[in-house]
Amino acid sequence: MIQEIQRLMDAYYDWLKDKSILRQIDQWVEITTPYLDRHNDYLQIYAKAANGGFILTDDGYTIDDLEQSGCNLDSRKRQDLLKITLNGFGVQMDGKALQVHASPDNFALRKHNLVQAMLAVNDMFYLAAPMVASLFYEDVVAWLDVHDVRYTPKVKFTGKTGYDHLFDFVIPKSRQQPERIVQTINRPNRDTAQAIVLSWVDTKEVRSPKSRAYALLNDAERTVSPAVLKALRSYDVRPVVWSGRDSVREELAA
Repeated sequence: MIQEIQRLMDAYYDWLKDKSILRQIDQWVEITTPYLDRHNDYLQIYAKAANGGFILTDDGYTIDDLEQSGCNLDSRKRQDLLKITLNGFGVQMDGKALQVHASPDNFALRKHNLVQAMLAVNDMFYLAAPMVASLFYEDVVAWLDVHDVRYTPKVKFTGKTGYDHLFDFVIPKSRQQPERIVQTINRPNRDTAQAIVLSWVDTKEVRSPKSRAYALLNDAERTVSPAVLKALRSYDVRPVVWSGRDSVREELAA
């Protein structure tokens, strides 16, 4: 099993390297990554040398795109949620830009954290209909609270590879159940499923062998693809569509 996982991790790194494109723009280097946003465009970040290290930024793309799509982030609750999410990846705001500082030694890790923060913020805050008032993450929080599920929100684990992975909720071990790690996916698709699979595969190596992973999938607007469900199950991530959330209520609350 470990050889199979190592092969998959090596293939992932090869894919990441082969699909990344660099372009010089004045003092900046534009890095086109293989990760897709919700428009099916490749995410781009920008890097430049500064003070013996590097500045990495999305140049404001993530927040601007959400606001132009009708997602207002001005409320106190959403600002707090944005801050918690970015802090989990060690990412700061510079105006509307998401930004990190890197050294030559941790450049790869900091680049990874910035891209993962862009994906997390995009998925968390994007609303299928601009007039919808609540966020999927907020709906999950409210459901957990109503059913007295004990959890710690926004927990970061360092995986076997040394990369950090931020999970939405961790439910501690009890007498009846092992540790449960829960991730929400607002837009279930191949890319979001792949992201949680890779995070879990890397993280499970440093957690208790009995730890479980769950993916809560928003199916309010569209049916979740069977391919997404199969991909998650194949790597020991239990998919739970939101309309069927009561099927796991007792085991999460235990």
